Amino acid sequence: MPVLRQLEQLPPSALGGAVAIGNFDGVHRGHQRIIERLIARAEAAGGPSLVFTFDPHPVRLLRPEQCPPPLTWTERKAELLEDLGVEWVVAYPTDLALLGLSARAFYDRIVCGALRARALVEGPNFSFGRDREGDVAQLARWAADTGIALEVVPPVAESGAIVSSSRIRELLAAGAAAEAARLLGRPYRIRGMVTHGAGRGATLGFPTANLEAIDTLLPSPGVYAGTAFAAGETCAAAIHLGPNPTFGQGRPKVEVHLIDRQAALYGLPLEVEFLTRLRDVVAFPSVEALVQQLQRDVDQARHVVEWGEAAAVRRPSPAARSLSREGSS
Repeated sequence: MPVLRQLEQLPPSALGGAVAIGNFDGVHRGHQRIIERLIARAEAAGGPSLVFTFDPHPVRLLRPEQCPPPLTWTERKAELLEDLGVEWVVAYPTDLALLGLSARAFYDRIVCGALRARALVEGPNFSFGRDREGDVAQLARWAADTGIALEVVPPVAESGAIVSSSRIRELLAAGAAAEAARLLGRPYRIRGMVTHGAGRGATLGFPTANLEAIDTLLPSPGVYAGTAFAAGETCAAAIHLGPNPTFGQGRPKVEVHLIDRQAALYGLPLEVEFLTRLRDVVAFPSVEALVQQLQRDVDQARHVVEWGEAAAVRRPSPAARSLSREGSS
């Protein structure tokens, strides 16, 4: 699905259907409920389903010091929405002109004018317009006056608390990757570019892809079992987040060991999913002790990908279980 940035890019076939407006950061299970109802409303209206989101998050412009790191990048968000059945995604470039619109002006110009919405689907905490002056109560009055059907979708709860992007961030900050995956409905994923590192992993027998330019939230430091996606392939991975205290290096790094796979990935994008956290980052008394632990990490990560707790969230792809054994890189 191409991500549209301007309303002028929308073809007539994208207009006159059901619309959901919001950030949809993470496209978690609460968002998925909204999308489910959006598609149902679009079918009832005989039109397309469209998500109108913002890039960047409005808080980044209004209160940058308070802007949380995102859970998804824009293209990934569109991919997830498409997988749920959404037909059109507008990632509108957030600027002060947009943020300066009153709630009524936003409704008239965007909802009624540019999108020609026949139905709206939102969560109960939806707000819009300058200083977030519009809410779902106001939206309901205007929708009734203009003949637009509005559905407000109740939040989704898990373990007695509402599923939200902020709750998922808290879990990831605590290293609770498996718990975050349950709220997301899939494992948490990051992306980065593979750069040259010190090469120490290869000398120890556990080469790593060093990731830079990561534009989403990083989980807390630790060693994780996960899945890596690179060059059209999928494989199990052991992921190290944080410093390397055994070698006296304090700068945090993201290092990904692709299990049973050899490839030259320098300069290529790499995406990584976090299935579960295996252990803390610790200093080892010797290189030999570190190597022994790395082997245990790899064995455990391989087992988690094939049979472990994360399988309840998403079964590993056949590629993750049947990769050709190409030796250690």
